[in-house]
Amino acid sequence: MSRLDGKVALITGGTTGIGLATAQLFAQEGARVAITGQNQERLDQASKTLGSEVLAILADTRSLTDLDTAFTQIKERWGKLDVLFVNAGIAKFSPLLDVDESFIDEMMNVNFKGALFAVQKAVPLMSENSSIVFNTSINNRMGMPNSGIYAASKAALRSLVRVLAAELIERGIRVNAVSPGPITTPIYTKLGIPQTQVEQFAGKLQQVIPMKRFGEAEEVAKAVLFLASDDASFVLGEELVVDGGWTQLVAS
Repeated sequence: MSRLDGKVALITGGTTGIGLATAQLFAQEGARVAITGQNQERLDQASKTLGSEVLAILADTRSLTDLDTAFTQIKERWGKLDVLFVNAGIAKFSPLLDVDESFIDEMMNVNFKGALFAVQKAVPLMSENSSIVFNTSINNRMGMPNSGIYAASKAALRSLVRVLAAELIERGIRVNAVSPGPITTPIYTKLGIPQTQVEQFAGKLQQVIPMKRFGEAEEVAKAVLFLASDDASFVLGEELVVDGGWTQLVAS
């Protein structure tokens, strides 16, 4: 028996990287899958990859109207939601002296506010034995230079996981988080720095990580599946780190 048979799952930011890999794995495990994305071209490509059964919704998680539309579509199609993977997010690095208000607003609106309201609007569709998984980051526990606002947004999510785990367990909803380290995804092309610097940055990181490589999106997806499924039925408020041992063996 597949681990998500009969369950309805939504992955926000499900068009590329970890989100898409998780959507593929959830579908393989028997789930009926919905994804959101804010770029129609990437959404169309993801739909082709996932197949005709996926519900692909054009939505920006910063927009409460878009979120309302997304959850209305899920309710109309399936009438319920069993798994929510709060994955949509952005990563941009900047030194303190270059940070301005718009930089902070963008990061917090996507990574924190959008995540919070996605959960708020999902909960009425979720019942006993449902699961919410947040995508945080190991940056929430590290002092990496130039990552201050990104790290703060992810630390806010980590705190939210604990609070919502306590609030929602009375409804039978488990809340946990997956915390990826460096993963091979398109997010590194969106850091706002030249490609040559991205490559230099990646090369240095690989030498620091004990396993001497970046993780793959599929490896994070397996951790998300564990937290979302009944295999993690007694796991609550946790953050499962997937970073090749970096924070445990080096950064600690």
